[in-house]
Amino acid sequence: MGELSIRTLIEQVQQGQIRVPAFQRGFVWDPDRIAYLMDSIYKGYPFGSVILWQTKEKLHSERRLGPFELPDPIADFPINYVLDGQQRLTSIFGTFQTELDAVVGEPWPKIYFDLSAEEDLQESQFIALEEGEADPSRHFPIATFFETTAYRRATRLLSDQEAEVIDSVQAIFKEAKIPTQDIVTDNRGKVAIVFERVNRLGVELDVLQLLSAWTWSEDFDLQSRFSNLAEILSPFGFGEVGDDSNLLLRCCAAVVAGDASPNTLMSMSGAEVRDRFDEIENGLRGAIDFVRAQIGVQKLINLPYPTVLVPLTVFFSHKDGGSRAVTDEQRAVLERWLWRSFFSRRFSAGVLRNLKRDIEEISKLRDRRPSALGDISVNLEADFFREKRFSISAVDTKSFVLLLVNASPLSFVSGSPVSLADTLTKYNRSEFHHLMPQAFLNKKYGHSAAEASVLANFAIISAADNKSLGGAAPSEYRSKMAGPTKEPEILKQAICPPSLFDDDFEEFLNERSLLLLDKANKLMS
Repeated sequence: MGELSIRTLIEQVQQGQIRVPAFQRGFVWDPDRIAYLMDSIYKGYPFGSVILWQTKEKLHSERRLGPFELPDPIADFPINYVLDGQQRLTSIFGTFQTELDAVVGEPWPKIYFDLSAEEDLQESQFIALEEGEADPSRHFPIATFFETTAYRRATRLLSDQEAEVIDSVQAIFKEAKIPTQDIVTDNRGKVAIVFERVNRLGVELDVLQLLSAWTWSEDFDLQSRFSNLAEILSPFGFGEVGDDSNLLLRCCAAVVAGDASPNTLMSMSGAEVRDRFDEIENGLRGAIDFVRAQIGVQKLINLPYPTVLVPLTVFFSHKDGGSRAVTDEQRAVLERWLWRSFFSRRFSAGVLRNLKRDIEEISKLRDRRPSALGDISVNLEADFFREKRFSISAVDTKSFVLLLVNASPLSFVSGSPVSLADTLTKYNRSEFHHLMPQAFLNKKYGHSAAEASVLANFAIISAADNKSLGGAAPSEYRSKMAGPTKEPEILKQAICPPSLFDDDFEEFLNERSLLLLDKANKLMS
């Protein structure tokens, strides 16, 4: 671990030694977030370390540091590229530097210390203000902290007591250190692994930009091909695939090299991918057609793990651009692998290891050789449905929703088939509702919203149907359903036991969880 003072940061950026590679996303923090960072530094709260990659190699393509154009680096000096922490570094540099002008149309916000704000552990004593909003008797411009003349001029109007306060604030920033983790290497493969690990921690980084900056800019305009692919897939609900460059690059690497790891991505050339891009594109379209037709997925967001498209692209890739014929046996194995991947949470951990194995096994299946693709162990129990909470973006909920979709549900009110394409295309909370309403459960059992919102208490019920049924007990809203002749079929297609109408929540949860488990096991068998 290393560290940078704020003054050193300013000097190194102005000398061109700290730079932002093109594969980083742009600066996105708003002024209030910058002000909160200043408050954290002032109060000594941890604000995270910065990862810097030190190399003597200058990349083909770089970003500005926020709205600031960076000067060329001094010759023979090593360059530090920001792999993680760009938002924090940009915020600190932009707040305190005074030499570089922001790009026209992108003014840097002015941050002030509020002398009238009470000291508070939670509330910020720093504020971002527009030009003309600052009150000189109250708001002190912290941009002057590292400029002696400007600081002296700004403190002239302060009382002795106020000047002492500002001097103490300035001292804290002059002594503040930015923790850094430094990677000193010219080995791109090592940097790629670090890059991928940081990405796994939830930082939005773009491998496509990384490749473009390093080696692909002259070989192949892959980004435009990805954009074209997004337009092709958009009418089918999968336009987002074209925006997910990490997923697409993994598909490319899997088809070209049989491996989707960062090292493989770094070793590929633009020419390799260009020569086989039609094959890759054909494979991806086949993969999307398969998940749409076989498990009812309508959009990328419906997939518990979009990563499954990588092995499927390998399976469906075809050199001559034709479609791949799939035998009944192959289809059954692919479906079993998908469902087992979902319910075992296969791609929540060990992603690269599992991808490598699945790519190898799906290639065997494609070539009609013995394959263990679908032989994934799953420990699914009824408690999964009794205990997991319904959350529209969660992996477990997405798996549960696809389970309901594959039972071909009917409307509780009309008894007609639910428009699953509409439900999954909209894919929002209003398409899914409680079988035993929250209001009823709270009144009868005192259950909280969380206790009522377990998976086993949900079904595909539209907002309109839910409004019609109301928040009454199931035994009461039963009369508003499609009628006694339709009722058994509605319950069956909703994977729901008749005990729903007994108004006994625990018994209902037990019975429905077992029915859901049985349905899941059949899909995985």
